[in-house]
Amino acid sequence: MAMNPFKPTAGKMPPVLVGRESAIEQFAEALDNGAGAPGRIMLVIGQRGFGKTVLLTEFRRIASERKWETISETASPGVAQRLIEALDSHNLRIDQASLNPSVNIAGIAGASLGSIAISSSASPLNLRNAIAKRLESSKIGKGKGILITIDETQAASLDDLVAIATAVQHVITSIDETNVPDNEKKGIAIVFAGLPSIVNDLINDDVITFLRRAVQCKLDNVPLLDVKNAFLESVVDSGKTISDDNAWKAAQASDGYPYMVQLVGYYMWQSAQRRHSSEITLDDVDAGIADARIAFDDAVCAPALDGLKSAELEFLQAMAVDVPDVTVVSDIEARTGHSRSWVNKYRAALIKDQVVRAAGHGKLAFAVPHLGEYLKKQL
Repeated sequence: MAMNPFKPTAGKMPPVLVGRESAIEQFAEALDNGAGAPGRIMLVIGQRGFGKTVLLTEFRRIASERKWETISETASPGVAQRLIEALDSHNLRIDQASLNPSVNIAGIAGASLGSIAISSSASPLNLRNAIAKRLESSKIGKGKGILITIDETQAASLDDLVAIATAVQHVITSIDETNVPDNEKKGIAIVFAGLPSIVNDLINDDVITFLRRAVQCKLDNVPLLDVKNAFLESVVDSGKTISDDNAWKAAQASDGYPYMVQLVGYYMWQSAQRRHSSEITLDDVDAGIADARIAFDDAVCAPALDGLKSAELEFLQAMAVDVPDVTVVSDIEARTGHSRSWVNKYRAALIKDQVVRAAGHGKLAFAVPHLGEYLKKQL
C-alpha cells in the first residue's frame, strides 16, 4: 500500500528537508574540517513549526554517519545532570566508606563494609570531566567526537545553560592545547535549538559570552518555488501525480512555513488516497489546505500567542483588523490609543521574536502564516 510521504508530526523526519540545505552543509563541513571549525557550536533559531527539531535529527544522522557519538536532550530542569548520566552511566562517586569489625557465626573475627555514601554532582566541573572521560574512550576514533543537541533551549534554567556552556568551553580549550594535528583531535560539537528569545538568554549572559562565537542558524520561510518543487518531487516519489499549477497553489497556501508545507502535503495526498486515486486534483489541494489550516491553528497559532505579554497581544489584535492586508504602523497607534514610543517598543520586540515582519516603509505583516486570520476569528 502506498504511504503518505509527508510527515507533519513534530520532529518526524520529512522526505525532503526543503530550504535547509545550507544549514546542513555548514554543519557537515564543521565536522569534516577538524577541531576549531566554527559550525561545531551552533544556535538554531526559529518560531514553532520552522523545523528545528527535524534539523537536529538530521545533524545527529550526519554525525553518526561520520562515526561520532550523539546525545539528544530536550531542555528542562536537570538537563546538565542528565548529560552527565548519558556520558557516563557509572558516574557515581564514593564520598566516604567505613570498615566496621564484625563477628561471623563461627565466632571468627572478620571485617565487613559498614557504610557507603555515594553522590553525583551536576556542577560544571563534573560535566567537563564526564565529557573529557568519554572523549578518552577507545570507542571514539581519531578525529571523531561527541555531538550534543539540546532542543527547546528556552525552557532550560540559566544555571543549567551556564553549566553546559562552561564545561564545553573548557573541553574545547583543553583539546586546542594538545599537540595533536587538528584532523586527529577528538572533538565536541553542541547545537542549541529554540525560539528567538534564546538569543538574549544565551548570548547576552556574561557567564557564557563564548557562545557569541556560535554560528547562528536562523530558520526562515522557505522560498515558494522550492516548496513547489518539493511537492512535485515527493508526490511523484510516492507513486502519485500532481500538476504544476496544483503544486504551486499548495505551495502558496503553505506560505513557505515548513510545518504548513508538511500539513498541506499530508492532507492533499490523503484526500486523493481516500478516493483511491493516483492523481492529486485541485479538489484534493483545496481540501488539504482547509484541513491543514485547522491543524495549524491548534498546533502553532494558539501556542504562539500563549507566551506573549498582554501588551504584545493588544498590538497584534490591532494588526489583525487589516488581515489579509498589511498594517500601517500609525494605525496601531490610533487603534490602541498608546504613544508612538509604546508602539515602537512592541513593534521591535515582535519583529525580534519573528512574530511580525516589516512589509515596506512604515508597514507590518504577520510573520507566522495564518496567525492574523486566527486572531481575527478570535476577535
